[in-house]
Formats: sequence, structure tokens, C-alpha cells
Amino acid sequence: MDDYVHFVYKITREFPREELYGVTSQIRRAALSIILNYIEGFARYREKSKQNFFRISYASLKELKYLLHFALVEKYLSNDDYKKALNLADEIGAMLFGIIRNEK
Repeated sequence: MDDYVHFVYKITREFPREELYGVTSQIRRAALSIILNYIEGFARYREKSKQNFFRISYASLKELKYLLHFALVEKYLSNDDYKKALNLADEIGAMLFGIIRNEK
């Protein structure tokens, strides 16, 4: 997840300046939300609380996947960077989904 956040920050540095407070900001916040909610969930003792944070993390991942697709369509992002981001997101998503499914 840490590598993913840093990769997202790297690719968004190339986005148009006028998107700094729009798509760029939203993408970065969603990326940080994935790892921050995961960490917070991991630190919780109660199962329901853990699950809540893991689900928020998973939802942020889904949000970010759409935002990256949006950036691709708007040509803010190269196909190669999009594919790399999507592959990393799929790996993280599988891990999160496994945690969510197994902790019920």
C-alpha cells in the first residue's frame, strides 16, 4: 500500500496545474485513505471496528480506481501508468477483500 500511495503521488505530479484542487487532490486523498484506514483498522481491538475501517479502505480503493480511469480518459495519465496503478490496486483489493471476508 505504501508503494501504491507513492506511485499515485508520482503520477499525479504530471497532472494539469488547474486540477491541483480537483482531480489531483481527490486522487491523492483517496490513495492516502486506503492505507490510513487500513492502519487504523489494524490498530483497533474490536472486530466490528476493524471491519469498518477495512471496508472504508476497500471503498477508497474502488473510488481511486474510478478516478484513475477518469484521469486516463482525460489524458492526464499514460496507458502504462494506468495499467501499473490498476495492477497494484487489484493486488491491494484482493488482500483487503480477503481480510474483510475472513474476519466475519
